Amino acid sequence: MGKVLVTGCGGFIGSSLCYALLQDGYYVTGIDIFTSNYERWIKERNLESLKQFSRFRFMEVDLAAFPLASLLDKVDYVFHLAAIPGVRTSWGEHFAKYAKNNVLATQLLLEAVKHSSIKKMIYASSSSVYGGMMGSTDEQRTPHPISPYGVTKLAAEHLCQLYARNFHVPVISLRYFTVFGPRQRPDMAFHKMIYSILQDAPVTIFGDGEQSRDFTFIKDAVTANILAMQSPYIGEVFNVGGISRLRINEIIDIIEKQTGQKAKRQYLPEQPGDPKHTWADITKAKNMLQYDPQFDVEKGMYLQIQDVKTLYNL
Repeated sequence: MGKVLVTGCGGFIGSSLCYALLQDGYYVTGIDIFTSNYERWIKERNLESLKQFSRFRFMEVDLAAFPLASLLDKVDYVFHLAAIPGVRTSWGEHFAKYAKNNVLATQLLLEAVKHSSIKKMIYASSSSVYGGMMGSTDEQRTPHPISPYGVTKLAAEHLCQLYARNFHVPVISLRYFTVFGPRQRPDMAFHKMIYSILQDAPVTIFGDGEQSRDFTFIKDAVTANILAMQSPYIGEVFNVGGISRLRINEIIDIIEKQTGQKAKRQYLPEQPGDPKHTWADITKAKNMLQYDPQFDVEKGMYLQIQDVKTLYNL
């Protein structure tokens, strides 16, 4: 099988993707840094499952301060998932690290890929580039991010398209819609809600809980990456959504049902940068990549609850 480089390999999607690639027989080099927004021990747990494979090599690398060309020798595919995540924390003084890790690091990686012989680079974009959505949204809609995080993801995505157009860099961008499942980051809503309910602690809900999201299970997101890698397309952008679109209050209802515990719902004011609704039109990915998501929220939520219980010994 081929050789793969995965940036952000210790994170939620990155570690899940690495595991799938290793199971498929690929040689994987994973790089990551332990940023302050992510508990180190959780990333280390993710990495432990990868280090059992002799075909996995880990490097602690800052993309913005490393000779990246040396990482690409004999590499066939690059998955660029490294980024500083989070909408609410991207405001104010934190923006500098978002600009460095999300935009500058992507540009430096594209420069290195430009001079390499890789077959495909997959960039992890986000539904945050769209801003709020009142209906089903396809890739033809003009992006209008409403958070600094969304601005950085869109800027990096534009860089990918520029390098594809001007230098024929074989890059594809995937716009993820609220990915959930085992290994989800501890700052993400499902993880926090499950943990709080299991601990009989208040569940914080920003707004009235009637905001809705298009939810994508992690295995479907991983499949989308592999399909993009195998596709002949360059310079394209694809929505990656799931088969469930629910309100936050409905999500809490599901967690209550599956844990057998009642949530202590605590409603707080809406937060700047949070869209009221997201809704993915995945027609393009279905037609061009044969992407066909399989996991609904109820099935995926059960698996995530078990993972959170294991993580915290609950």
